[in-house]
Amino acid sequence: MQADQMIELVQSALDDMKAKDIVLLDVTGKSSVTDFMMIASGTSKRHVLSVAQAVIEKVKQAGLQPLGSEGQNAGDWVLVDLGDVVVHVMMPDARSFYDLERLWRFENEGKERVVSQ
Repeated sequence: MQADQMIELVQSALDDMKAKDIVLLDVTGKSSVTDFMMIASGTSKRHVLSVAQAVIEKVKQAGLQPLGSEGQNAGDWVLVDLGDVVVHVMMPDARSFYDLERLWRFENEGKERVVSQ
């Protein structure tokens, strides 16, 4: 599956679960881990966990196996590694504290895209 197809699939799962403030970061050439990061917020720890689980299930339904996921025990921040796309679902406080958008924005102006509010 191409990265843009995976991004659409993940965005669909996030939208279906009413994730907030979805942002796509193009980190091609800036990270050896992935090409894109999709960041979204949840409204509660339970919501964060449910959103991440929905992403995992939707990807599996499309015939793909996530490379891994982290953070299901705490619920403040769940990371789902899909290879070319890494999905971060975070509580607003954790998102503000770690500020991944600012961290990965360096030299990357114009490659951040707000997917939905």
